[in-house]
Amino acid sequence: MIITFYGVRGSTSVPGPQTVKYGGNTSCVHIELESGNDLILDAGTGIRMLGNKLAKKSTHVNILLSHGHWDHIQGYPFFAPIYQTGRDINVYISMESGRKLFNTLFRQMDGTHFPVKVEDLPSNNIPKFKGIESEMYEREGIKVAKQALNHPGGGVAYMINENGVTCAYVTDNELDPPYAQSTNYDQWVNYLQGVDVLIHDAQYVEDDMPHKHGWGHSLISQVRQLASDAEVGTLVMFHHDPDRSDSELDEIQIENEKYLKSHRAPTRSVCAAEGMSIHLSKPVLGGDTKIKIES
Repeated sequence: MIITFYGVRGSTSVPGPQTVKYGGNTSCVHIELESGNDLILDAGTGIRMLGNKLAKKSTHVNILLSHGHWDHIQGYPFFAPIYQTGRDINVYISMESGRKLFNTLFRQMDGTHFPVKVEDLPSNNIPKFKGIESEMYEREGIKVAKQALNHPGGGVAYMINENGVTCAYVTDNELDPPYAQSTNYDQWVNYLQGVDVLIHDAQYVEDDMPHKHGWGHSLISQVRQLASDAEVGTLVMFHHDPDRSDSELDEIQIENEKYLKSHRAPTRSVCAAEGMSIHLSKPVLGGDTKIKIES
């Protein structure tokens, strides 16, 4: 399993001199499976560059959407494979998110908000809902466990298991919300226990509060505690605030390392950056998962 980040920013894209190192595109993560097939997590603006790469392939594309906020779907009209004749694009939307998310994704291509209408695309855009997802999981030889996010409007976290290596994608998740929790903290610890790679929303710092409490995102301090409590292998801080500069993220990286070391946690931590890849593999004779990070 190779995990590559194409969009790591939250809320809105922010190109510019303050975001060169970590990137300014919104949420999109690519997982290349051992079969060579492709699994995409969310379709923020980062999916445009990924699409240019995948357009050179002929295999079908699987997209799992976490929820329907703009920063997770707005790149879809610019995804090159949807303009390839006969290309199979499988969009999987969990029933927890429902038909409303399907409508949000495709109705942005209605001729008014975007010049190309979805019905005029030459590719085979196939929206699929819960129950049909198992076809993809079986075909690709993976297992996927879902968990409800704490986020206004709802959403779904995914844990992908391929031949014993695991990656959890938990974006737009508020660990201590003022509204009714869909998943409480202890449930998150149990869900994420021992996962090899945790990609988790880490948009806010303490200075953002209390103004942004209830906006659906976690404090960075809460996320590193969760990773420590769940004994995560590698924590990837994700969904960076659009106002968070490269230098500020560098400081957060240092703070994370100090925290995890002082708590003797088995976790390593990195801040997600566009172009960063994580290679996961199991040794032939078993044992711990091998993790290699390339920038």
